[in-house]
Amino acid sequence: MMCYVAIADADEAALAGKFAVMRPFLDERGWRVYLGSEANALGYGGVAAVARASGASETTVAAGAAEAADPAARAVLPPGRSRRAGAGRPRSEDAQPGLTDALNGLLEDGKRGDPVSPLTWSVLSLRDLEARMAALGFRCGKDAVARLMHEDGWSLRGMAKVLEGSQHPDRDAQFRRISVMIAGFTAAGDPVISVDGKKKEQLGPYHRDGRSWRPAGDPVRVRDHDFPDPELGRIAPYGVYDIAANTGFVSVGTSHETAAFAVNAIRRWWQAEGQSRYPRAARILLTCDSGGSNSSVSRLWKHELALLAAETGLEVTVCHFPPGTSKWNRIEHRLFCHITRTWKARPLMTRQDAVAGIAATATYQGLKCTAVLDGGHYPDKVKVSGNRMKYLEDRVLDRDPFHGEWNYTIAPAPRPGPEPGPERPGPDPALPAALASLAGLPALHDLAGHAWQAGREHRLALARGRPRLKNSGGNRLLAPETVLAAAACRIRLGMTWALLAQVLGVHPSSISAPGGHAVTLLEQLGITPEPGQPRIRTAAALRDHATALGITINPATGHETTKPGTTHPDDTPETTN
Repeated sequence: MMCYVAIADADEAALAGKFAVMRPFLDERGWRVYLGSEANALGYGGVAAVARASGASETTVAAGAAEAADPAARAVLPPGRSRRAGAGRPRSEDAQPGLTDALNGLLEDGKRGDPVSPLTWSVLSLRDLEARMAALGFRCGKDAVARLMHEDGWSLRGMAKVLEGSQHPDRDAQFRRISVMIAGFTAAGDPVISVDGKKKEQLGPYHRDGRSWRPAGDPVRVRDHDFPDPELGRIAPYGVYDIAANTGFVSVGTSHETAAFAVNAIRRWWQAEGQSRYPRAARILLTCDSGGSNSSVSRLWKHELALLAAETGLEVTVCHFPPGTSKWNRIEHRLFCHITRTWKARPLMTRQDAVAGIAATATYQGLKCTAVLDGGHYPDKVKVSGNRMKYLEDRVLDRDPFHGEWNYTIAPAPRPGPEPGPERPGPDPALPAALASLAGLPALHDLAGHAWQAGREHRLALARGRPRLKNSGGNRLLAPETVLAAAACRIRLGMTWALLAQVLGVHPSSISAPGGHAVTLLEQLGITPEPGQPRIRTAAALRDHATALGITINPATGHETTKPGTTHPDDTPETTN
């Protein structure tokens, strides 16, 4: 008893100090044998004393003592093993026959992946599988489930955005064409830019992905919901990436992301950087996707590019990526991804914060970025008339034979237009006076004076949103006297607009539209239907009535059946009402 006490009091403190020094340098087996050797050296009571000093169990110390005392047990084990083969608890699949088959049956229900691929995955969690295995009568922890699944080629995976849906048959050919065009323009020293609009961002204390270094316990506090705040507004960045110079330019808009805004971003890039970087350039190449503000089917996009080409004197060549392939546009992975990285873990409180974050974007490969704020108003729902588009197609646009909807060039100056056709003969100059006499309209010339013309121009200016520039070459403009005389015949003789158009030799719409306003003017002046006047519905009835009154009517030989096409360079876009 006194010997046991002496070991406990005198040697355990020294042993604890030795063990603390040696433990980090020994693996499981070395630690176990070392403890056993110390216990054997102490003799009786050594196992208990060593266990108290080291914190290990007496079973471990006793096993180490036996291994240290037996030369056969000290045989060198294979590398990486601390125990002899067969030691430890048997694996779950060995102790419970049928466990592996039961687990595979559960995994089939949540199986994902290519059936012919060696790699598959499951949507069931490890704890779900553990619970279901327990319900089947198998004792199998989640760690054992994970080990068995990994051995069978299973893994826990997320989704991969690799399915592109339907592909255009000429997708690869368009890719090759874009590559050839970029190489040609770059070799010639002409600017090549990749343009696109970035995702709109809400201003204010909103969450953004990513992490940043902050003092412990002081995270950036943002809103728990991302409901939009109309008062704070949002921004719409539109980027221009210069491929040869490896520089970015982003215009941060606060209005609608329209084609006018997109082209204005290109215009500002050219004014700020492009014209000084490429002083001798006579052409420029734009690569962009086929949707959004720079859509390949957008009329406004082509109209605005035509204005830009005329303003800068550059020949603008556009190459669109096929639908569904916008991620191959270089600006996506050369500029926008780095802007997202710069913005990570920091809310965009103001417009200035967003602009400053973009301007701070840089990479070790030399990318630098310029950011400007565009506070202009760009109304949406702006349409370009068919006349303007026909003018662009005929005299400005040059579509490539290979997918002209994707590849086209916009000239800085319009091509010469076709020679004007022969002027169509108008109504007989004496016809308005004859119609006015039939309707009993006095002082035709005075009624068609300045007041009528000013009123007509005022109505047309309100309708088109600007004063008239010049005759667009469409339906023939009838003289005010002719319109007033026809309106009087409609009031007092009941003649239809179709009959009056036949008499005047014009399209019905050429007389019905201005004639409606003339009817209102004449009624205000007291020109109303008179009792006893005949109702004339045909050209024969008109001739008979005029002959009876001694008035000569010489109707036109024919009338227009369709509206002739018109083209005019000043036919500007109109905002939809």
